[in-house]
Amino acid sequence: MVPFKLFPDQKAALDTSYADSLAHIPDGSGKAGGIAVGESVALKILALRAADGADAANSYRPKTTPGEYVVTTLPVASQWGNVTPWIMERGTQFRPAPPPQLTSAEWARDYNEIKDVGGKKSTQRTREQTDVARFWTITGPQSWDVIVRQWAAAPERTLGQNARLFALVEMAAADAYIAVFDAKYTFNFWRPITAIRNGDIDGNDATVREPDWEPLVDTPLHPEYPCAHCITSAAAATVLQSEFGKGLIPVVTMTSPTAPGVERKWTSIQDWADEVSEARICGGLHYRNSTVVGKSMGRQIGELTVNLY
Repeated sequence: MVPFKLFPDQKAALDTSYADSLAHIPDGSGKAGGIAVGESVALKILALRAADGADAANSYRPKTTPGEYVVTTLPVASQWGNVTPWIMERGTQFRPAPPPQLTSAEWARDYNEIKDVGGKKSTQRTREQTDVARFWTITGPQSWDVIVRQWAAAPERTLGQNARLFALVEMAAADAYIAVFDAKYTFNFWRPITAIRNGDIDGNDATVREPDWEPLVDTPLHPEYPCAHCITSAAAATVLQSEFGKGLIPVVTMTSPTAPGVERKWTSIQDWADEVSEARICGGLHYRNSTVVGKSMGRQIGELTVNLY
């Protein structure tokens, strides 16, 4: 068995889980052959990604003046835009245009929308919007793999088809993270909690400062623009749509550890991806323009992935 090199401190638990999974498969040549292929592929992937830059130091430099206090928790993933992509040629390949000018009508629109519906004390956000915002606090593969597994269980799909499906989804999502963090640290755009508490200095008469404003859910430790959740879900959705089409599908359901007791259902892949984006607005984390740009980047990465493979 291939050693669990990426998470050596979790080896015992992973060994147990691996053995439990294999115990459900009858012994025989098929099982032995499958294990051999899996171990071979794993070793090749580890070798392929050994120098991809994922372990580079986080050298983010806080902006300050000598002697002035700033928040001392460093933002995450400042180096991630330089990680070697799986599909893209480089992390900058889909870098978007800058966010809206602070003096623009678009900025005022986005500012006021999120101030009204994304705040912890909002009276305009509905109960469903609150549930959705908390639901999609879940991030990473656990936020899309549950969805992919349900579509992969469609009748008459082969093991080979599903292996390809998962590989494309994960590569597209991995590159989406690289692209979005390249953009985030290029533009260093302020989060709503920063902007709204400083609404009197953005040069826009249509924005009003709210000194004690807080988002419904905790703000992630990285710059705002563009939306990371939006780009990864759109990349995964684009791969899924290439496989299953863009029309209605059997009902897909999901629960989330960040919203106990809430179950979400969708009958189209696009509805799922769009809900993820709306959740980031209702949670007080991303402006609408950022969700639009994030989804556009994700679609481009998804399309590139399925066209190459």
